[in-house]
Amino acid sequence: MKPSPINCTIPLDRDGVHHGHLKLPYSSDASAWGAIMIPISVVRRGDGPVALLTGANHGDEYEGPIALQRLINEVDPSDVTGTVIVVPAMNYPAFRKGTRTSPIDHGNLNRVFPGRPDGTVTEKIADYFQRYLLPLADWVLDIHSGGKTLEFVPFAAAHMLENKVQQQRCVEAMRAFCAPYSMMMLEIDNMGMYDTAAEDMGKVFVSTELGGGGTSSAYLADCAYRGVNNFLVHAGILNRKPDLAESTEIAMPDGECFITSENDGLLEYCVDLGQKIEAGEVIARVYDIARNGQPPALYTARRSGILAGRHFPGLIAVGDNLAVIAEIVS
Repeated sequence: MKPSPINCTIPLDRDGVHHGHLKLPYSSDASAWGAIMIPISVVRRGDGPVALLTGANHGDEYEGPIALQRLINEVDPSDVTGTVIVVPAMNYPAFRKGTRTSPIDHGNLNRVFPGRPDGTVTEKIADYFQRYLLPLADWVLDIHSGGKTLEFVPFAAAHMLENKVQQQRCVEAMRAFCAPYSMMMLEIDNMGMYDTAAEDMGKVFVSTELGGGGTSSAYLADCAYRGVNNFLVHAGILNRKPDLAESTEIAMPDGECFITSENDGLLEYCVDLGQKIEAGEVIARVYDIARNGQPPALYTARRSGILAGRHFPGLIAVGDNLAVIAEIVS
């Protein structure tokens, strides 16, 4: 396979703190011989485990970039054993525009792995992570939230895997994150995902969904930052005490957890995020906005649990995710 066109401007195997870029040549109308400069930082002290920490895999999700910028500025290298590689904004073009997908090629970075070195901009970024960064890592944390169109209760997540030894290691790392909720997920759309790429390499992988709505809050930023530190402590990389917090264990075991809208219209929720729901309970109404006096379409829960995720804008379209119901495990 061809080498990646991306060049990392800092060493990944030298002790100390290094800040630089993943430099991707990109010729555009605005800059004929230009480049996309994706910020990257490395903190290394001696031999030891390697963690790869990422945010803004989708460009309108901000809790990850905030937490990782804080980490870069506040971590004491003398507390580190091993290596921490930090990319606060994986899909940097999308991050700069505040969009889920790239404004250059409309690529969804979390659906194009393993990527291609001779593909689109998004595919080239995926290829670099697939062939150059992921192989270095033992521990991988990718911080997500709902972006502009979704909102979630704040949870860290591990996936149900065929390799149960690997799954258990991921579960232990998820619990160590100490998010308010800890989610076991059966991923129903895992083709081309960064998650799957890391898990197929045998890595310990943890993801999150921390809020959403295309913004952040002090509470969610603190959840993310605490979780990043706890993850590194658990990995044996950060030499400090974990900041423990209670976490409710929940699960999304199958497709029945997802409710998809079959109507266009005005969305009214009858329950709030985190609220307990019984199977058959009405969770939302969708009103026809083209004609008054029409009864709303009713959406009911297909299982008991909590409302773990919801559509964020007040208007909804056919095919939009309306709700996610998660079972309470403990």
